[in-house]
Amino acid sequence: MKYKAVVFDLDGTLANSLEDLKNAVNYGIKKLGFYEPTVEEYRLFVGNGTEKMIERALKENATKENIEKVKQDYLEYYGKHFADYTKAYEGMPELIQKLHKNGVKIAVVTNKVNSMASTVVTKLYGNYFDIIEGQRDGIPAKPDPTLTLMVMEKLGVKPNECAFVGDSGVDIKTGKNSGAAPIGVLWGFREKEELILNGAKYIAKTAKELEELLLD
Repeated sequence: MKYKAVVFDLDGTLANSLEDLKNAVNYGIKKLGFYEPTVEEYRLFVGNGTEKMIERALKENATKENIEKVKQDYLEYYGKHFADYTKAYEGMPELIQKLHKNGVKIAVVTNKVNSMASTVVTKLYGNYFDIIEGQRDGIPAKPDPTLTLMVMEKLGVKPNECAFVGDSGVDIKTGKNSGAAPIGVLWGFREKEELILNGAKYIAKTAKELEELLLD
């Protein structure tokens, strides 16, 4: 077995969630009467956690007060509408099932708020994942490796026995910072150049290519 465990990012890696994220943030922004960014703009907003996404979306209106107002509206709206358009990426449910069947431990580490992380994963993928962890108070967000290392410890594996799979530079850095093999995927929100620039060990264009990288 190439890896004993695989840790996945969520948004842009397992979940094609950009439309729902955009709609939820823009719901709050609209109430304030500001410019509502397009779905394409959100490709660069997502990845560093909810507050950072909202800050980027508010642009010059990103005061602490406005960020907090939009965050509350976002959480309320997203909790009800997180699956309006969100889907699993092609081939990924089958890959997750195959990893599980082959005895590979699988986890999610995401900068999505912890309260929503398991809700989204379970909706799209059922109960195949061993651990699902999102961003929460007291633990720094990715690319800090703290949460990833905690997950590895819970899984009972060493960093060099793991791969970290994601679609952004943040994910690649998280993999490197934690000691896991950083693997980039090209079906998400960011470009190949960003993955290469941040030191991806491998890059997969499709779920089938990713399967070949993860399984012997």
